[in-house]
Amino acid sequence: MTDTELLARIVLCEAGGEGEIGMKAVASVVMNRVDITYGEYGRLDPTIRAVIYQPGQFDCARETIRGKYNPQNIYNMSPTTVHYNVAEWAIVGNRVTDLGLALWYFNPFRPTCRSNFPSKVGVFATRIGNHCFYNPTPAYADT
Repeated sequence: MTDTELLARIVLCEAGGEGEIGMKAVASVVMNRVDITYGEYGRLDPTIRAVIYQPGQFDCARETIRGKYNPQNIYNMSPTTVHYNVAEWAIVGNRVTDLGLALWYFNPFRPTCRSNFPSKVGVFATRIGNHCFYNPTPAYADT
């Protein structure tokens, strides 16, 4: 699987129902993790594959969760031209402006977002669709 296909699959799996901006935001987070040079993600190989398959990061990259089969995984995704276009858009360096350098997102399953990422190394940046996005704080450098 190429990097473009892998990113297209994670975009579809994680944000397929979030519209174009939501999908671009998820692709931006993945690429921000690839590009960052410090902290936890800065110690990874700077590749899409290393970021997506980092243990515990993306449920969609796991075939099982808590010992049960996860049917919503990247291997079951069939990306279309839209998903490939979003992946290519991010790979060449484009980012969603409102995100800043967001490294995290999650769906709180409620109308409001927390002010900080649960580990307190991220601060709320914006909400796009159902996902809250978080930029790194100075504390992230020590992760």
